[in-house]
Amino acid sequence: MYDLRYMRPAEKYFKKLKEKGLISAYQDALNKISDDPYNAGEAKTGDLAGIYCRDVHYSKIGYEIAYRILEEDEQVVIVILAGTRENFYQELKRYMFQ
Repeated sequence: MYDLRYMRPAEKYFKKLKEKGLISAYQDALNKISDDPYNAGEAKTGDLAGIYCRDVHYSKIGYEIAYRILEEDEQVVIVILAGTRENFYQELKRYMFQ
């Protein structure tokens, strides 16, 4: 079981959520990431190498969670960003390469 830690953009996004069904969908996805982060998401390549993304579907809308896995001293998953799939990767690149 990996420890989940949140970067500021992901933390702010999750605090704003009000819809219980969407919160539950994200919680299920985060539980799966915590249990097995390597198989819970898809490893990205190119500019985003080293980052994994997990799809979350709720109410016919696609959402994403971007995270990085660290295994130096302890097993930690850093949740970088979460949000709707629309413009998600552009926002992620903008955040990662500022």
